[in-house]
Amino acid sequence: MKNEKINAYQFLVIVIFFTIGTSILTVPSGLAEDARQDAWIVAIVGTVLGLFVIWIYNKLGLMFPNMTFIKMNIEIFGIWLGKIISLIFVTMPFLYTSIVLIYNGNFLLIHMMPNTPILAVNILMVIIVVMGVRLGIETIGRAAEIFVLFFFILFIILVVFISPQIKLENIQPVFETDMKTVLHASISLVVTSSLSSVVLLMIFPALVNQPEEASKSFYIGNILGGLVIIIITVLSILVLGADTTERQTYPSFMLARKINIGHIIQRIEGTIAIMWFISIYFKTVLYFYASVLGTAQILNMKQYRPLILPFGLIITVLSIIMYVNVGKQQDFYINFTIPYSLTLGFFLPLIMLVVGVFKKKSSRQKIK
Repeated sequence: MKNEKINAYQFLVIVIFFTIGTSILTVPSGLAEDARQDAWIVAIVGTVLGLFVIWIYNKLGLMFPNMTFIKMNIEIFGIWLGKIISLIFVTMPFLYTSIVLIYNGNFLLIHMMPNTPILAVNILMVIIVVMGVRLGIETIGRAAEIFVLFFFILFIILVVFISPQIKLENIQPVFETDMKTVLHASISLVVTSSLSSVVLLMIFPALVNQPEEASKSFYIGNILGGLVIIIITVLSILVLGADTTERQTYPSFMLARKINIGHIIQRIEGTIAIMWFISIYFKTVLYFYASVLGTAQILNMKQYRPLILPFGLIITVLSIIMYVNVGKQQDFYINFTIPYSLTLGFFLPLIMLVVGVFKKKSSRQKIK
């Protein structure tokens, strides 16, 4: 395959966008449902717990430099078992690409284009995702480097303009939620923002030209992405209140509708929509890139590009047939997505790290 590389800063930006992803619109609602006005505490706890997950990924990546996650599996578990585990792993980014498409399609249908068929919306999204993956990780990294500036400018505008609407009484009483509930709710955030980052091991360290610097970028990107989620959650509770935040599917979008500066600057929800499109695009394109690159490496293909079009067609169909309704979507997330992400995003890398450490030690003892 073509030896594509990105630098540490581009990887940092990719991690930020991947961590934020769909969370910027959907997470405050789920956290408020579990922890009410203490949702911001859950966001902080989830971000801190996520750093431990990133520590595992960093250790594993630096232990096997110049290897993707697929090649790490084969190196640790052997060819046959490694390829079987890798095949199970690539189903994760493949399915999650379709799920993110569903989130994007539902958002557009509810708030912007209610008369447009969801198939048309998903096809348009798949086209630009396919274009991005076909151009390669270098192009994706450069595009992320450009868009991160626009993203944070819009984010600062949102925070500044919504600040006059803050009501401190909405966050009281503080620490009313018991610690068991806080920890349980934080797992959902860790699954969404950190555990899914295991697919970034398809990029780090093999496709980064500064692995040591990129390991720091992994931490910093996760922290910055977590801060955005924490701030959005805090603002949702302070402005909308716990009840409204819980009831809304996309509370941060409703947050932008509350902006009113002198009856002149009003309803700039397009701001949050643009932020959503930027972050969700990069999360989708990275999921898709990991799935096609991983499959190509399992099959020992010289190029991953022949897989892009057929995979794109399959995820388009899946994005239409996966969920019958919102209730099925919630059941799928609770009963499948959470245990699936915990297995492939936490337990598998942890086992790989432990086995890798033992293998390294045994090989050193043999040399001695």
